[in-house]
Amino acid sequence: MGYDCAMARWILHVDMDAFFASVEQLDRPELRGRPVIVGGLGRRGVVSTASYEARAFGVHSAMPTARARKLCPHGVFLAPRFARYEEVAATMRTILSAFSPVVEPLSLDEAFVDLTGTERLHGPVERTAGEIHRRIRTETGVPCSVGLAPNKLLAKLASEAAKPGGAHIVHEEDVEGFLSPLSVSRLWGVGPQTTRKLAERGVHTVGDLRRVDASLLHSWFGPAAGAQLWRLARGLDESPVHSTRDAKSISQEVTYPEDLFREEDIARELRQLAVAAASRLAEEGWLATTVRIKIRWADFTTRTRQVRLPEPTDHPVLIADEAVALLRRGEVHPEVGVRLLGVGLAGLVAATFRPAHLFVPLQLGAALQQIRSRHGAHPLSLGVPGEGHPRPEVGILDSGAKDDADAEMDERGRGRGGGGGVGERNRAMRLPNSDHGIPPRQGLVLLPTRG
Repeated sequence: MGYDCAMARWILHVDMDAFFASVEQLDRPELRGRPVIVGGLGRRGVVSTASYEARAFGVHSAMPTARARKLCPHGVFLAPRFARYEEVAATMRTILSAFSPVVEPLSLDEAFVDLTGTERLHGPVERTAGEIHRRIRTETGVPCSVGLAPNKLLAKLASEAAKPGGAHIVHEEDVEGFLSPLSVSRLWGVGPQTTRKLAERGVHTVGDLRRVDASLLHSWFGPAAGAQLWRLARGLDESPVHSTRDAKSISQEVTYPEDLFREEDIARELRQLAVAAASRLAEEGWLATTVRIKIRWADFTTRTRQVRLPEPTDHPVLIADEAVALLRRGEVHPEVGVRLLGVGLAGLVAATFRPAHLFVPLQLGAALQQIRSRHGAHPLSLGVPGEGHPRPEVGILDSGAKDDADAEMDERGRGRGGGGGVGERNRAMRLPNSDHGIPPRQGLVLLPTRG
C-alpha cells in the first residue's frame, strides 16, 4: 500500500482556561463560582490570571493588583503556587504525548500538537481532538479549550473561538468564513499600530483585509510586511510544530514591594536571582555564554547590561559574580532606588561538557543543586560574607520570563517556579562547611521556606 504524499495537515492547539485560577478552584471547591484572582498581592503586584467570574468585573492578566481590588473588591486574591501548576501542566503534556510525538509547549497552560498522519493510529483527527479535550478535563480536573485546523495560526484562533471550555474545528473549506468576521488585531503580528493604520484605510476585519490588493499592502507597509498581511488574511501559515524549542535565554526577575537603595542589598538580590537562573540552566541541560542584568529604577528608567563569558558555564558562583560585576560597572542611583532586578542567561549551548574552573570548585555548584532538590527551588541564595543577610521580603519572583534573548522580562509572574514574597523571620544557614573542601569565603544562604 502506498502513502499519500499530499496528506492533509492537522494542528491542534490546547489552551487551559484561566489556568492558575482554575487550579485554585479545583483544589478549593469553596472557590468555585467565585471571582478568583491569582498574582502578586503586594502594593506593586500584578494579576497573573483571573477566573471568568473575575473577568466579568473587568479584571484581566497584567493588570495591577491594586486596580483589580477596586474593580472586584469581593474577589478572592491568591498568591501563585507554581509547583502545583507545573504538576497539572505535566499531566496535560503527558496526555498530548500519547497522541503525537510532536508536541510544542508554549507555556505552562498551552501547547501545539501536530496530528498530521495520526489517523492510522487513532482514527479521524476530529475524534482525536475530542478525546484529547475529554481526557484533559477528566484527568486534570481543569477546563480547557481546543482548536483543530490546518495550521498553527488557524488552530490558535480556533481555540480562542472555543473559549471557555469548548472545541472548535476549522476545515480547509471553512477558512474564509471563519476568518472574515474577525478583527485584524486577532492576526499574529498585527499590533495596535498596524491595526490603527489599517483602520485609517477602512480595513477593520480580516474580510476587509482579504479584499485589499497585495500591491497596495506593499505600498502601505513595505514588501515583507505587506506580503505577510496578505498571507495572514488568507489563513496561510507553514510554520512547523517544534517538539523541542531551542532555548534562547533563561531569565529570572523580581519586582520588590519596597525600593532597594543600598548597593549591597542590590548585589545580594542579584546573587539570589543568579543562583535561581543557574539552577534552571543546569536542570534544562544548558550552559550560558552571556550574562545580563536588568535594572529598573523607581522612576521606571530601565537599563540592561551584559557580558560575554570566556567559556560556557552553569556554575552559580561564576554567574553571580558576573552579575554583581555588571552592577558595579555602571552607576547606582541611591537617591532613586531600584524597584526591579533581573538576571538573564543567553547564548545557550548544550551541556555536553562542563569546563573546570580554576578558582571556583565544581563541588559548590553540585552542593547547591543537591540542597535545592532536597529543600525546594525557592529558599536558596548564594551568600558572600560581608554582604549581610537576605532581606526579609523578596518581592515577586518570576522564573517564567520570556525565553527570548531580546525579549522584555515581564512582571506578570507567569511561568515556572515563581513565588511570592514572604514575611517570615529569616533563618540563615552557612553551607557548605569546610568538609566540602570549598573556600570559606563562599557559601549558601538558606532563606525561609514559603508557606
